[in-house]
Amino acid sequence: MQVIITGGTGLIGKELVKELSASGHRAVVLSRSPEKRQVPGNTKLVEWDAKSADGWKEWVEESDAIVNLAGENIAGKGLIPDRWTPTKKSRILNSRLKAGEAVNEAVKSVENKPRVLIQASAIGYYGTGEGEVTENSTPEGDFLAETARKWEGITRSVEELGVRRAVIRTGIVLSSEGGVLPRLQLPYRLFLGGPLGTGRQWYSWIHVIDEVKAIRFLLENEKAEGPFNLTAPNPRRNDGFGEELGEVMGRPSYLRVPGFLFRVLLGEAAKLVLEGQKVKPTRLEELGFEFDYPLLEEALEDLLGQG
Repeated sequence: MQVIITGGTGLIGKELVKELSASGHRAVVLSRSPEKRQVPGNTKLVEWDAKSADGWKEWVEESDAIVNLAGENIAGKGLIPDRWTPTKKSRILNSRLKAGEAVNEAVKSVENKPRVLIQASAIGYYGTGEGEVTENSTPEGDFLAETARKWEGITRSVEELGVRRAVIRTGIVLSSEGGVLPRLQLPYRLFLGGPLGTGRQWYSWIHVIDEVKAIRFLLENEKAEGPFNLTAPNPRRNDGFGEELGEVMGRPSYLRVPGFLFRVLLGEAAKLVLEGQKVKPTRLEELGFEFDYPLLEEALEDLLGQG
């Protein structure tokens, strides 16, 4: 299978390329600066502008699948998440919509359509709260939910062209290479770890290995259509998450950080830290997917090189 990946140089994309390469598939990675990227030997780098089909639609003609992961990082790349200024919000939304429009343009322009499109989304679709949510739960109305709803919808038109489409609502991806985990580790390294805010907010997490395995599973499974939650089956509250992290790192977890400090520092983006949702991967498990890391302790031990 030849798979085109937008956002293939991001945290998930890089691991997905490795997974596809190791499993005998070939990845075509779209990048705005391919000359600066390194990929496995059987992977093709193709330049694109992240907003049109120019320069890469010919690859669609001979590809079996597209994985659309492209979009501005919601939290930013530094150890401290970015504030959601109006400019930042605009970049978050528009980067996703423009990439989706480019995918639509490319699929419509070729005679031989790909068999499947994997469309990225996020569990922010569900808003935040206490109740357990599945793929049948309805979206909320905050910024993250509205962004996820529009992000999911932008490529829906390919279904009318006969392309199977699966939407992946991804949770908190745990990786030692970036994302949330290095941010959470820092205070523990300084012996300053502990609950954030109330500590009662749910963290619906997934090991990056299970994330990319699930994407490959959905690519290969002809029955996979519609939304799928990509989260481990055992979400944890923030305080329990911190206790597990501290135990694996050999650090205490008792210094609570008041929520108002995050609100002062991050503004609206503080909800990334202080709010969450209890998400279950119901449809993924119903299709028979098995997690390598269903439990948080196992995932952290693997990622942090302990045990």
